[in-house]
This record gives sequence, structure tokens and C-alpha cells, in this order.
Amino acid sequence: MRSWRRGTKEMDLILGPFSDSELEGMNDPELDLYETLLDENDQDLYPWITARLSGRQAGPEALVPMLNRVARFAAERLVKK
Repeated sequence: MRSWRRGTKEMDLILGPFSDSELEGMNDPELDLYETLLDENDQDLYPWITARLSGRQAGPEALVPMLNRVARFAAERLVKK
């Protein structure tokens, strides 16, 4: 629910499909990290994720693995369309 009802449509469209596809396969540490990511503001998350789509890295070091994973997923969805 928190992935689909973020407050900005852009983040709904990034995190909603990601959570629908990926949450079930995550282990406890990954789920904890995703939960930490969800605690961030959309105004911060959006540029951190979209920066990765152009090869840049932004955001807190602790979130890098999950930010990379979300960005990869988003990029794959863009290519499929």
C-alpha cells in the first residue's frame, strides 16, 4: 500500500509495480532496507532513483543497494514499453 500511495504519481508508478513484482521474493534484510527507503520523502527519492537511469549515483550510502535495484527495475519496465 505504501508503495502505491506515495503522494506523487511519479513515485507511485515507480514503487508500486516494483513492490508488486519484488516484495514477495525479498529476504528480511532486503525488506528492512525497502522499509527504510519508503520512509524517505518522494522529493528526495525521485531524483535519487532517476539519477541512476542516466548513470549517476545519488542518495544515502545505506540505501544504495535498494535504490539501484528499484532503478534497474524501472529501467527494465521503460525498455519493455
